[in-house]
Amino acid sequence: IKDMIHISHGPVGCGQYSWAARRNYYIGTTGVDTFVTMQFTSDFQEKDIVFGGDKKLAKIMDEIMELFPLNHGVTVQSECPIGLIGDDIEAVSKQKSKEYGGKTIVPVRCEGFRGVSQSLGHHIANDAVRDWVFDKMEGKPARIELTPYDVAIIGDYNIGGDAWSSRILLEEMGLRVIAQWSGDGSIAELEATPKAKLNVLHCYRSMNYISRHMEEKYGVPWVEYNFFGPSKIAESLRTIASHFDDRIKENAEKVIAKYRALSDAVIEKYRPRLHGRKVMLFVGGLRPRHVIGAYEDLGMEVVGTGYEFGHNDDYQRTTHYVKDGTLIYDDVTGYEFEKFVEKIQPDLVGSGIKEKYVFQKM
Repeated sequence: IKDMIHISHGPVGCGQYSWAARRNYYIGTTGVDTFVTMQFTSDFQEKDIVFGGDKKLAKIMDEIMELFPLNHGVTVQSECPIGLIGDDIEAVSKQKSKEYGGKTIVPVRCEGFRGVSQSLGHHIANDAVRDWVFDKMEGKPARIELTPYDVAIIGDYNIGGDAWSSRILLEEMGLRVIAQWSGDGSIAELEATPKAKLNVLHCYRSMNYISRHMEEKYGVPWVEYNFFGPSKIAESLRTIASHFDDRIKENAEKVIAKYRALSDAVIEKYRPRLHGRKVMLFVGGLRPRHVIGAYEDLGMEVVGTGYEFGHNDDYQRTTHYVKDGTLIYDDVTGYEFEKFVEKIQPDLVGSGIKEKYVFQKM
């Protein structure tokens, strides 16, 4: 969330990855009203491990309020040492919120991102929003004027600006995007989301929990969408439009037609060179299934795919994308993945930075 300050509560190295390491694009003035690429850390030392860091955390919050008065809230993200020594970040957050006139302060116990494969950390973060943001707004009127066409983009972190691209398509259909979770999103957008008419979910694994909560408590339906490749974009736009009136459905067809010539030109250029090529995938999040259609649009065949932190329901959803006989693997080691590739001999491996060196050598 761009207008909140996110404290990495632990040793300085723990927050390094989140500090300008990912291309989470946003609009705003860094250090004034947006803080995405700034690292805030409590810089835990040995004495803090021994005596605790609650007082240090409280002091940091005071300094933040003085130095960055335009922030709209704070999150406290506890790193592994905090979980081991048991600092009471919830008590500090409650106390400081009262001192600052009810400012939103969200403690998140996400040490090591929790769980065997990070996934529990997603669930904990979703629950933190539920307990410390939504519950605070309970019974209060919406801060925005509502329309019948309000939607929220859930689970898109705007890495490389992809949430902006999704937003363009939705707005061209005639929908109004009132929130982005969390790429280029604000705390006010999070607070407004339970008033949406539909939540459109990009990364199912990381935010299906809060989507289900909003459906159960506030009656906001949700739908997973896939904007990878022209075929899946068209399919998703029609699915989203089906939740609205005929005007939106007609607009969806117009948007699909508008970009068809552009996508057809790209496919015509590259498909002759790529047709029949075999691909194996191994990534996190949603891409092990979502990008399959994009490869198939280019005439390529996905012969293997798997997740780094998938659950059973991820694999159930994947079966709708792959053909019979496709190799499916879960959280494979580098050695296992290498042996799979040696056996199947794909033309292309789509994966992350950890795996690329093996296949560059192959």
